[in-house]
Amino acid sequence: MIELLKNKKIDSTLLCELASHPDFVKLLADIKIYVDGIATMQIQNLNTWVDVAREEIIKTYNPDKSDSTLYTLDSAHIDENEYFSQRIHNDMDSIIKDLRESHLIRNDSAPVTSTAEELKRNIEEILNFKGSRVEQLLFTFCKQTKIKYHKLSEEEKKWLIKIVQKSEFTKSHIPQRGKK
Repeated sequence: MIELLKNKKIDSTLLCELASHPDFVKLLADIKIYVDGIATMQIQNLNTWVDVAREEIIKTYNPDKSDSTLYTLDSAHIDENEYFSQRIHNDMDSIIKDLRESHLIRNDSAPVTSTAEELKRNIEEILNFKGSRVEQLLFTFCKQTKIKYHKLSEEEKKWLIKIVQKSEFTKSHIPQRGKK
């Protein structure tokens, strides 16, 4: 385990979060019960009792093969592998869900909104922005660089407008031939 943590092939922080989760002990207990076969005998005993009851019903009442009681008894059989797989799966689901929720606020986690959603929102804001062509370009630049346009001082806006005016995007696409 120490070697595994030292070689950095796994996210040791995440492993520590997993191991320190309150339900981790329950997860390990369920794994241990399954791996060590602790419940195997009890599950086999339960299945045997269901089989005995089924055989007794068949012997005494000779029900039709589609009888609901026989179907119920067949359904009452416990498959040990499926049972413990489901228990362990439920334990892990609970732990992983909690870990994911705790990671949503971390810087190294994926953003809650997709890039496409953010782009769509930005485009809508840009299209609804009122101002000259230069001011629209400045607003677009601020959106792309995550600068809060409305927090810029008038002096900062003037300087940025002077800079943006040097862009080819600010040039009019209407032919100017013959205009004076």
